[in-house]
Amino acid sequence: MSAVPALTVPPSLLSQEQVVLLEQLTGGLDGAGLWWLSGYAAGLARSHALPSARPSALAVAETQAASQLTIVYGSQTGNARRLAEKLAQQVEAAGLGVRLLRADAYQTRELKNERHLAIVISTQGDGDPPDDARGFFDFITGKRAPQLPELQYSVLALGDSSYPQFCAIGRRLDERLAELGAKRWFARGDADLDIDSVANPWVASALTAAKEALKPQAPLATVTPLRPLAAAVSTYTRDNPFLAELLVNQRITGRGSEKDIRHIELSLEGSGLHYEAGDALGIWPVNPPALVDAVLATLELDGTQAITHSEQTLPLRAWLSSKRELTRLSRPFVATHAAHAKSEELNALLAPDRSVDFTRLMAEQQVIDLLRAYPGAWTAEELIAALRPLAPRLYSIASCPKAVGEEAHLTVAHIEYAIDGDTRWGTASNFLARAAEGEKLPVFIEHNERFRLPKDGERDVILVGPGTGVAPFRGFVQDRAATGAGGRNWLFFGNPHARSDFLYQLEWQDALKRGELHRLDLAFSRDQAHKVYVQDRLRERGAEVFGWLEGGAHLYVCGDATRMAREVHKALLDIIATHGGKSEEDANDYLNDLQAQGRYARDVY
Repeated sequence: MSAVPALTVPPSLLSQEQVVLLEQLTGGLDGAGLWWLSGYAAGLARSHALPSARPSALAVAETQAASQLTIVYGSQTGNARRLAEKLAQQVEAAGLGVRLLRADAYQTRELKNERHLAIVISTQGDGDPPDDARGFFDFITGKRAPQLPELQYSVLALGDSSYPQFCAIGRRLDERLAELGAKRWFARGDADLDIDSVANPWVASALTAAKEALKPQAPLATVTPLRPLAAAVSTYTRDNPFLAELLVNQRITGRGSEKDIRHIELSLEGSGLHYEAGDALGIWPVNPPALVDAVLATLELDGTQAITHSEQTLPLRAWLSSKRELTRLSRPFVATHAAHAKSEELNALLAPDRSVDFTRLMAEQQVIDLLRAYPGAWTAEELIAALRPLAPRLYSIASCPKAVGEEAHLTVAHIEYAIDGDTRWGTASNFLARAAEGEKLPVFIEHNERFRLPKDGERDVILVGPGTGVAPFRGFVQDRAATGAGGRNWLFFGNPHARSDFLYQLEWQDALKRGELHRLDLAFSRDQAHKVYVQDRLRERGAEVFGWLEGGAHLYVCGDATRMAREVHKALLDIIATHGGKSEEDANDYLNDLQAQGRYARDVY
């Protein structure tokens, strides 16, 4: 992860010793931490500037809250954080007071003093809050939340309309704040995977509302970076990706495996991109050419036709190849196609009481399947307007720069299956599987501050990563070995078969021999009559797992959110209750406390 430049006022206002102390304080903070610190310092400065005696802490809090916008975000994949940071930058550029906080860093006792609050939050899976917002969500929706008659607020909710609980977390927070007496500053935004179409107007509304409600602040001092920005920040971003050379594209599952899992190595040389173990690599994919051909043929459209949309003109084939989603359906597209196809059956699936059937449709079918099952006429312009924009895919990085230098490694499951004799693919996994070594692929780094190794290398770590969920833990073990961390490393890994699906088997065995990995528990689900999963191995080792946690260990889980992560969470609750002698409620509080301490982190998808 790139270093964040520390800030200080001109030397004439601080002693050299104070400058050094300030640099030490700010050097380890991420963007959200720096935003919080700036708001805190501004509040202190205003309190010192008053001519009367220094006011009470409550008075300072109320004065500060009235003159600034607080932005709180909860993010699983980085989209909510990106939008919250965008709003914070625009509000600050307008000369207005602002502080930006990740939800798990927000002190909920401050809520009663807030006057202007913007919340940007995603919904995960079937109506769950992101991991970093669980405590924040539970507090606001719980009995301890205070009445908030003086609060003005707005919520930007992010979600995926393919799930029944679309934007449920944002909606529930919006409704709950209104129940507590707060007033909606402006309307909630509910953003689908086509995020910017809703998010950009919402951010603009927030900026306008802030300009009307908050008075511009005179700068307290000119700030200058202690370390030059150019040395720390790459010019390559999500919107300006780096073309990374593909160094290795190797299948690492055996011949008998039903899975095609690839080990990918990409060169970041010359990019200025930096990452830490636990971060993700974003890939901008291109749709499978055969799938683009199938859509054009089914709708009898000309791929060479020039189409102008959102002030951009491209051939239709280019739009479908690199600008529009073809492997993921969305509720708005299904509704629009139902009208084009004049299909009562498809319209019926959109009804609230058919949510189970609709969810199955979204999970099992792609755009081409819908077009073929329910024929309807589309013009090229209508199609491009109705399909949602192609989004980048994020992959947990399976390496540590201390071990591999200017490279990033990935562990990717190539999605490929048949429907009615036709092959279907996952967009990014197929893009990577098709890529030849030497090709250049557009990439960027997505930092994940929630999924970090403990700063204290003497702490033990428990790593739970079945399937491709093992990827970040390869980087974790590399990092711990490179830094000489004294804590123990315990890995739980699972997959269907040991013979064909034991990912990085030789590396783990070598790590055990070298003492870089201290314990390895395996769950190969189909190598015996009854299926065994990582959650089963956790329960079997329950007493030792709880002992490690009581000794200060950090626990990490990576992989499938809908089933594996839920089952592992249940297993952990059972372990804590059984071996800690706790009630179900106390076990839940114990796990929530681990999460609040940063000792229980999940990277789930």
